[in-house]
Amino acid sequence: MSPFVTFYLFTYNFLQASAWTISLLSILNSFLSNKAINVAYASAGYLISVFQTVAVLEVLHGAIGIVPSGFLSPLMQWSGRTHFILAIVGQIKEVQDSPWLSITLVAWCIGEMIRYPHYAFTCLGRCPYWLTYLRYTGFIIIYPTGLVGELLIMYKALPYVKETNLYAKFFSVFPFSYYNFLWAVLLVYPFIWLKLYLQLFKQRKSKLGKSEKLHGKRKRM
Repeated sequence: MSPFVTFYLFTYNFLQASAWTISLLSILNSFLSNKAINVAYASAGYLISVFQTVAVLEVLHGAIGIVPSGFLSPLMQWSGRTHFILAIVGQIKEVQDSPWLSITLVAWCIGEMIRYPHYAFTCLGRCPYWLTYLRYTGFIIIYPTGLVGELLIMYKALPYVKETNLYAKFFSVFPFSYYNFLWAVLLVYPFIWLKLYLQLFKQRKSKLGKSEKLHGKRKRM
C-alpha cells in the first residue's frame, strides 16, 4: 500500500471515528440534560446522517481494491443503514422520538467508535491487541441491538408510510408502492443481516488468532 493511500485511509477513518464519538457525546449530553432517552435523533441525527452517507466511500474503497473487504458486503451494510436513517427516519417525524431509535443510534455510535479506530491503526500496522479484541467481540452484542431497533422503527413507520403514500412519485413507475417495498425489506433484512453477522464470527476466529500470535511475538521481543 502506498504512503498516500495509507495516509488517506488513516485520515478517513480518524474523521469517521471523531464524528461518531461527537455524536455519542451529544446524545449522552441530551439524555442527561433532558432526562429522557428519546432525544438522540434531535441531538445527533444530522451528523449521523451526514457521516453515514459519506460512508459510501467504503463501498468505493472495496471496489477499487485499496481495502480487502470487497464490494458487496460494504454495499449491503451502507445501503441498509443509509436507507434507514435518510429514507425512513429522516422523513417520518413520528418515529424520530422513539426510545428504540435512540437505542439504535447509540448502538451505531459505539460500534463505529470501535470499528473506525481499529481500521485506522490497522492501516498503520500498529493496531493494539485489545482494540482488535474489542472490534471482534463487541459486535456480538452491539449489532443485534441495532438490528432489533431498526426493525422496530421500520415496523412503526409502516402506518405512516401507507397513510401518506410516501415516495409515491418515485414508485409510480413500479408495480408496487414504497409501503410494499418496506414490508419486503422488513422480511428480507434479518436474513441479509444474519449473513453479515455470521461472516463476522468467521473473521473473529481468524483475526483474533493472528493478532494474538503477533502480540505474543512482540512481547517476547
